[in-house]
Amino acid sequence: MIDLLLAQQPLAELILVNAILAYSQYIALRAGVFSLATAGLASLGAYTAAVLTVRWGVPLPLGLAAAALAGAAAGGLLALPLARLRGVFQAIATLAFVQIVLSLALYAEPLTGGAMGMNGLPRTVQGWHLLGVFALVLYLVFALSRGGVGRAFDTIRQEETVAVSLGIRVVRYHRLAFALSGAIAGLGGGVMAHRNYSLVPEDFGFPLLVSVLTFVVLGGRAAVLGPLAGAAVLTALPELARPLADYRLAVNGLLMVLFIVYLPHGVVDTVLLQARRLRLAARQRAGEVRA
Repeated sequence: MIDLLLAQQPLAELILVNAILAYSQYIALRAGVFSLATAGLASLGAYTAAVLTVRWGVPLPLGLAAAALAGAAAGGLLALPLARLRGVFQAIATLAFVQIVLSLALYAEPLTGGAMGMNGLPRTVQGWHLLGVFALVLYLVFALSRGGVGRAFDTIRQEETVAVSLGIRVVRYHRLAFALSGAIAGLGGGVMAHRNYSLVPEDFGFPLLVSVLTFVVLGGRAAVLGPLAGAAVLTALPELARPLADYRLAVNGLLMVLFIVYLPHGVVDTVLLQARRLRLAARQRAGEVRA
């Protein structure tokens, strides 16, 4: 039994890493921001942590904190011109940001290693480190959801005109969403850098962008546990079905289409919605019996 659990530990660690990145995307989508910048922000965090800890000997906790700060700063700066854009224009602009970051990683060869990347990185992030980072991110997202910021995000996502009429400063909350999303993505990139032994620009390209977006769409964009469920399903599926491992992107794309058509709210949101309907129906039947 212990051997079986140890054999599944790498898969569990990968799920935690993907879930952290999924929560970065979740924060943006929950605030009504159609941002695709998570991969670029994670890349900045990964290279920041790797350069500080490997080249300059900074301790790991400080390196991860710097990665989160780098992501938050990049997200905040990115929000200045993009917080007033909407829909597809926001998506295209953030996609361009990802391409810019990847180009910088390729051409800043003295610092990043260029196309060859940074190899031989020490694996200083262990399973319990990942669990701690994930617990911190999950706590922050839960606290955010239960507070006024989470309610403002929900209102903006559902109907921006109503949010403006209620006195909610939409642009300010969009900027906050960019910064929070950047901080979580930077932290996720930092733990990726110290778990994977190597760091190359291709790690943060289009496949990661699509995967992170799929995690949230499949799991659910409203429930806090949605990104975790999506990351767990889509990470474990190709690993458990080895013949599908080489077709991960195709599987992700097919699942996204199927869930958009048949479960547009995602797995967790659909389950919670159905549970609320059943409770409401039970209360109505109980009221009819008493009457």
